[in-house]
Amino acid sequence: MTRDFEDMMTKTLLDRAARIALRGHGNVEPNPMVGCVITDSEGNFIAEGHHQRCGGPHAEAIALQRAGRKAVGGHLYVTLEPCNHTGRTGACSEAIIAAGIARVVYAHGDSNHVAGGGSERLRRAGIVVEHHRTRKTSLLNAPHEHRCLRGLPWVIAKWAQTLDGRIATSSGDSKWISSERSRRLVHRERGRVDAILTGLGTVIADDPRLTPRTNRTSRRTAARVVVDDHLEIPMDAVLVKTASESATFICCDGNAMSGEKAAALQQAGVHLIALGDQGTIAPALRIGLESYGWSNVLVEAGGGLVGRLAEERLLNEVLVMIAPTLLGDPSGIAPFRGDEKDRISDGIALDPITMLARDSEFIGWYRMPEDVRA
Repeated sequence: MTRDFEDMMTKTLLDRAARIALRGHGNVEPNPMVGCVITDSEGNFIAEGHHQRCGGPHAEAIALQRAGRKAVGGHLYVTLEPCNHTGRTGACSEAIIAAGIARVVYAHGDSNHVAGGGSERLRRAGIVVEHHRTRKTSLLNAPHEHRCLRGLPWVIAKWAQTLDGRIATSSGDSKWISSERSRRLVHRERGRVDAILTGLGTVIADDPRLTPRTNRTSRRTAARVVVDDHLEIPMDAVLVKTASESATFICCDGNAMSGEKAAALQQAGVHLIALGDQGTIAPALRIGLESYGWSNVLVEAGGGLVGRLAEERLLNEVLVMIAPTLLGDPSGIAPFRGDEKDRISDGIALDPITMLARDSEFIGWYRMPEDVRA
């Protein structure tokens, strides 16, 4: 087997592991999504597995169980360094050693220092260990690395816009820019994140419920979170009236947390979280991750809040649905508002992940560049 062919096969198998790892999205967080593929020494497929739910067996353990005795002398390809830690499950490094695997290829070291060290344990046991990254594994593992290294949730902004870049008319009408099929996609994503974040302007304009409405059972129930610096949300807003039924949070200025409005909102079941100095959102998101388990946050808001998140380098991903409609309204509402730019080169160049056409719409999924997420 030539080196070039071996490198190509390694990339193919790691990409396969990354694809199957995505099946765990919405079930495994705050754990990372992980996929594993096992072959024999010639590259023939034996078994695969992915981490299916938080607290359940890891990807390697599932793949090894499916492989059985065939794993002896085999090669194991996994998107994340096998853990060397016994928590709710046993250490994957020890399971790999016990199974008789001869070679392990992992894509990324584990940024969680508690679980790290598996590669060294495998080497000490005489197993050949290699480290290879691919674009797919980097995209897969970025949210886990971000949470571990920055202590912040992974934030995804979503919006639907016309072909000429408007999310609503100047009067605020936006129903419906996107198709029914795209709206089903959004509701599916709502059922896979820990929190849905919006701004006061969206609450006043749309009075949203921010709950998933699909024919499928949601994988998780997202908290509804509003950025409302001065607690101006109406008491008759749907989010307030249903706060006792579904976890609802308002991120506000710390000085607003002791007034009569704050007491009334808390009496209605709303949880209050203080924003940082000068209205920064990062401290509230950090509390959300640490205290309430907000691993992934979906932003459904106007351009003002999206711009604030981008300015604080809190925005990680963008999902855009572009309808084949020309509004032609110079006063129509734009999806993103920030500082004025003199040159096109001053804008943020996004990294495309997926671009596809669905029915008559175009859907783009993008990542913010590393220097913006740093």
